[in-house]
Parts: sequence; C-alpha cells; structure tokens
Amino acid sequence: MRHPGLQIHPGASTNFASAEFRLQPGARLEIRAGAVTERRRGGVVFAIEPGGRVLVGEGVWLRSDVGTVRLVAFSGGSLELAPQAFLNGALVSAKAEVRVGRRSMIGPGSRVYDADQHDFDDAHPERIEPVRIGDHVWIASDVTVMRGVTIGDHCVVGARSVVTRSLPPHTLAHGAPAKPAGPVGDRSRTR
Repeated sequence: MRHPGLQIHPGASTNFASAEFRLQPGARLEIRAGAVTERRRGGVVFAIEPGGRVLVGEGVWLRSDVGTVRLVAFSGGSLELAPQAFLNGALVSAKAEVRVGRRSMIGPGSRVYDADQHDFDDAHPERIEPVRIGDHVWIASDVTVMRGVTIGDHCVVGARSVVTRSLPPHTLAHGAPAKPAGPVGDRSRTR
C-alpha cells in the first residue's frame, strides 16, 4: 500500500503486508523496527482518520492468531504502543490519546477506549479523556478499559474486568467495576 503517511521500518516484519490498512488522507502510521505479527490476511487492522496517528514501537508484537488486532485512531486521535508491547486479538481506540507502556500485554478480546464512542442523549454529549497504561502491565482476556483511566506500572487486571477508575502502580485488580484486590511485585522481567 502506498500512502504518504505510512512508514514501515525495513526491520519490521514483512508479515505486515497481510494487514488491512484503512488510512484516510492525512492519517499517519509508523511501524518501527522489530515489530511483528503473524501472516494472517486481515489479522491486523489499522483504521486511521484524517489527523489521526498510530505509532507501533520497536519490538511490538501484534498477535493475530487468536483474533484480529484492531488499532483505531479517529480524527485528531493519537495511539502509541511503546517498545515491546504485546497485543493479542485486542481493540484499542483513540479519539484523543491512548498510550500503552513498554512491555505491557493486552489479552484476547480486550478493548481500550478513551471515549464513550457516542453521545448518551441530547443533554449528555460524548465524553473523551486520555487513557494511559503503564509499563509492565498485564491486562488479561476480555477486559474493557474505559475513558480517563490510568493504569500504573506493574499492574495486573483480571479477566472480564471493566476498568472505570485509575489504578495505582503495583495493583492487582479485577471485577466489574474493577477494584484493587492486592499488591503486585516487580514485573519487569516477566514474559
């Protein structure tokens, strides 16, 4: 695909050729060296509107054999995956800003939204607030992370949780809504 806003580093996996690129005029997508995915047609979908930006950092793995990885940046939205982040069949959607930290993992079926996605009614317009996921975080499968949330470094979020409030570093949380359930140690060397 030829698009003036598309930059794929020569050191990124050639498997990105099988991704689906929905880049509108004025969209920007950068895939850095060492980023990988499986060779699966449509296994990764990049949907970026005018003025939207997606950065896939060095060594990021977008694992698509369990499910499609969808990275969406609306007009003016910014989505950044820090080096060595790992997404496994997940959806990340940015209308303002979403940042996933270094060596953080997001499990299958999980969704990260920085906006309500639409107005609730005439009196309650859509709310948009940045989401920040720290370094060395593990978000298990089928988790939903809502707008305005910061998940601190070294946190673990249990399966099927709904994160509606920020979590301090080194916190284990689970439930709907997710609530702190205990401490988490140093995750910087976990795989």
